[in-house]
Amino acid sequence: MPGQQNNKEKNMATIAFIGLGHMGGPMAINLVKAGHNVHAFDLVDELVKGVVAEGAQAASSAADAVSDADFVISMLPAGKHVEALYVTGDAPLFDRVKPGALIIDSSTIDAATAQRVAKVGAERGINFIDAPVSGGVGGAKEGTLAFMVGASDAQFAQAKPVLECMGKNIFHAGDHGAGQIAKACNNLLLGVLMTGTCEALNLGVKNGLDPAVLSEIMKQSSGNNWALQVYNPFPGVMEGVPSSNGYQGGFMVDLMYKDLGLAMELSQQSASPVPMGSGARALFSLHKAKGNGALDFSSVLKLYQDQ
Repeated sequence: MPGQQNNKEKNMATIAFIGLGHMGGPMAINLVKAGHNVHAFDLVDELVKGVVAEGAQAASSAADAVSDADFVISMLPAGKHVEALYVTGDAPLFDRVKPGALIIDSSTIDAATAQRVAKVGAERGINFIDAPVSGGVGGAKEGTLAFMVGASDAQFAQAKPVLECMGKNIFHAGDHGAGQIAKACNNLLLGVLMTGTCEALNLGVKNGLDPAVLSEIMKQSSGNNWALQVYNPFPGVMEGVPSSNGYQGGFMVDLMYKDLGLAMELSQQSASPVPMGSGARALFSLHKAKGNGALDFSSVLKLYQDQ
């Protein structure tokens, strides 16, 4: 209907998306599908081409991408990349974004860097918020991610309609940096749950149980958890998950190890004991040291199987 079309055009925004990897690429595509004008940039040309094929526009540089953007979304590997992109690099984007633009950083980085970059932005009249995600590559593709947002009330209200194009659950965790703290807490628990699930499954299988039967028993009992429900680590038990695809795709061991490191930093800063998180990080460290860093994190089962 004409009225619906006009409403769609009215709500369309120009969005710069920087960082088009396993997570960023699908997120940018969902923005295109929602009717937004997406200017995409990544250092890897092939990743840009994949998003352009779905309707985005290719930008020649990050600065080119943000030149007329109402929103800027970044999905980068670490805090040093985020700070360089916006503040300390050769062509910082804080010098290029237009007045009134909202910068949404969905990278998983340390809270201190997120707070520092937001403070520099605020001093220059630039809105920068942290909005890391949970839900994995599957959630990115399906548009069902959870966003944990560190922002002022006004910034959160401005960001929410855009985030809803990429996610199902949008949480306002608190002020700047709070999104990163929430993400660190979540992934600390995820690391503990996955290593514990692998431990229990391996124990049962080595004592003669069928992993599928044991998984179902635990799913219907007090040991039930996210890994058993949607991400079983034992090969062949569940279709469509990395464990049944040679542990390819999904969330890499290297990234889980990084995220657990962020949680360890927070624990030190706040004198918060994290003995189980420390144990999980040690297990992922051993698994990573054996050359498994690029595998999905559920492959930590192999550590228990002595593979």
